[in-house]
Amino acid sequence: MILSRRTPLLLALVLGVLALWTAPEASAQFQNRWLAAGSFHNWYSEVGSERELGFRSGGEDQQYGWRWPAIFRDRNLGPATDMQAAKGIWIGATNVTADGVTYPARVVHVGPRVNGVGEFFPTRFDLISKRDPTVVTVDGDLSLPEAEMIVDEVDPTIPADYMYINEANTLLGLTMERRIMQFSQDHHDNYHVIEYTFTNTGNTDGDPEIEQPNQTLEGVIIFLQNRLSVVRETRFIIGDNPTGWGKHTMNDARGDGLRPEEPENFRAQFSWHGNFPAFGLYDNIGGPILPARVPATFVAPSDTSGRLAGSAFAGTVTLFAEGTNEDGTPTGADDFTQPETTTWFGSDDPYTANNDAFSPGAMQTEYDIMASGHKERHAYVVEPTGRPGWLNPSGDPALGTPGGMSYANGYGPYTLAPGESVSFVIAEGAAGLSREATIEIGRAWKNSGADPAALITYEVGGVPMTMTKNEWALTSQDSLFQMFERAIANYESGYEIPQSPAPPATFAVSGGGDRIQLEWTSLPGEPDPDKWEIYRSRIRYDSTAVLIHEAAPGDRSFEDTTPIRGVNYFYYIQAVDENGSDGSAMTPVGALRSSRYFTQTYTPTSLKRQQGESLDDIVIVPNPYNIAAQGDLIRFPGAADQLAFYNIPGFCRIDIYTELGELVDTLEHTDGSGDEFWDHTTTSRQTIVSGIYIAVITVTQDIPDPNSESGGLLYRNGEQAIKKFVIIR
Repeated sequence: MILSRRTPLLLALVLGVLALWTAPEASAQFQNRWLAAGSFHNWYSEVGSERELGFRSGGEDQQYGWRWPAIFRDRNLGPATDMQAAKGIWIGATNVTADGVTYPARVVHVGPRVNGVGEFFPTRFDLISKRDPTVVTVDGDLSLPEAEMIVDEVDPTIPADYMYINEANTLLGLTMERRIMQFSQDHHDNYHVIEYTFTNTGNTDGDPEIEQPNQTLEGVIIFLQNRLSVVRETRFIIGDNPTGWGKHTMNDARGDGLRPEEPENFRAQFSWHGNFPAFGLYDNIGGPILPARVPATFVAPSDTSGRLAGSAFAGTVTLFAEGTNEDGTPTGADDFTQPETTTWFGSDDPYTANNDAFSPGAMQTEYDIMASGHKERHAYVVEPTGRPGWLNPSGDPALGTPGGMSYANGYGPYTLAPGESVSFVIAEGAAGLSREATIEIGRAWKNSGADPAALITYEVGGVPMTMTKNEWALTSQDSLFQMFERAIANYESGYEIPQSPAPPATFAVSGGGDRIQLEWTSLPGEPDPDKWEIYRSRIRYDSTAVLIHEAAPGDRSFEDTTPIRGVNYFYYIQAVDENGSDGSAMTPVGALRSSRYFTQTYTPTSLKRQQGESLDDIVIVPNPYNIAAQGDLIRFPGAADQLAFYNIPGFCRIDIYTELGELVDTLEHTDGSGDEFWDHTTTSRQTIVSGIYIAVITVTQDIPDPNSESGGLLYRNGEQAIKKFVIIR
């Protein structure tokens, strides 16, 4: 669910989250925020890039971000599909004079390990949404994801569903603006588009004053680095942790001119789960999970199906990059020779840490790497035969290094006079086999005895296909390339892809005594979809979701009467446009749906106790309530300061009085169950004091007796029960 600062109900929560942004572990003083409107989630930092351990500092959180498919969690309900170990942005220029010192090469840095303090100065970091976010509640409380987004502004004219605007000045005098966008449409929700613009403002710090008004910047190169590791869930299955920082990562590229025979006409670098020679229990391509490696930190003991947990591919594609005139000034037109540098390097090489914008020798080394051109691709250095070697690997992707390899793209060099700008646009994302495919193919491979040569048949689009396990894993490259092509087409269309129907404005799920009630409202001004689809999962929100109901366009509620008592349930609802696509390769023929991530419930609901059969059955628990008796009384996880009314009528009002007859609070019970809870506060939200209290339970409607064949009543409207209870605070 995505939150809006425009929603008064959520103001307190927003302030709490803002406080978390400034916590010590949140990357120095810089804000970090999620973009999570589709199946691909990543976090971004206002400083301009996402450094190693820049969001959370725990060792197991080195893989944090670049999450796809983002819904899945590990056995401990932590993230499972993260692939990002570190990112970096370096900006370099030649012959830069500052404070009377001329640097032959000057480079400013964020990442992969430095935090950018003193070199990048953020001035704006706002999230804009196309629509007011959906408010999702479960049993009356907000249901929030880990990767929640908080909206600063609603603007229906933005091209994407959600867009960050991030601006930062740099010590170099070059001001960066990046617009980070996500589309929620079914066929485009697994990538983020990032538009970069760099302007020679001469502003070298965080205030509006211009320190370098007249300096032309020469030889400007923007160098983006990516250290990826597919995927967090397998880090203690394949290799006991080194795969957590990418020691097994393979990197390849397209559009660098090194292999003109390749049919793909795009510029990209990408990564996948390669060979880890130190692991010899079974072939590890695709990250399969077999009994020999469980239980493990992130995988449940029962998860021994052979599932290909690390079969995704992840990467970066260039959508647009300005070329240069003979004098180095930007042309304004796309130049397919950009980025001029496509390279890779050891992720733990000395120049990836302790970077210093005042060290001429270190900066010259960095700049030379940034300007080094197109390097022979890492995947071919590891396996010179190419695809045959990737399918049956023997090489070491780390090439003997302790940390594996990162890839990088360098755009430039440009000459920028004061006031001049240059821009480029990239998309970052991930794709691969579906969850169902990873399970079925992995299970078949396990049943073959984990034979690398075993042929496995799986149906794709209704057509049976037969391949080895490794061939199936490498088909994820095709999925990633399809993602690249769709991102390019989206950009070239001016972001005019067909729009998914609007999600609901609110989605409320409430557990009752014999059913779970779902209610939703539509966004003002939005047309009804062709239908609504309601999905449900059991036990965990990332378990298999099943379509349980199709609602008519005008429906606004549904009663799920099939749940089993004692089981937790999760839901989401999607608006469906039956003929929403344009039939192009960008958006294939078929229905379009609003994103599940707009309405997914992340907290469970379940059937409550059935209503009591007599007013005499009503009990108040605990009674007496003693706040100091933590170990002796019944407690409610996550809501310790709570009193329960059990076995009450399904429809009643509970008026709570002091012993002197003063009304303290009123609870309206309308869900048909036998349970209601009270948080010890008055109608004005003040916490009550110790004392004796009286609860008057009044039936608010006639309630039929389910065991009566003649239509008798279990309760009559107006019947009352009076109960006393004690509070000791």
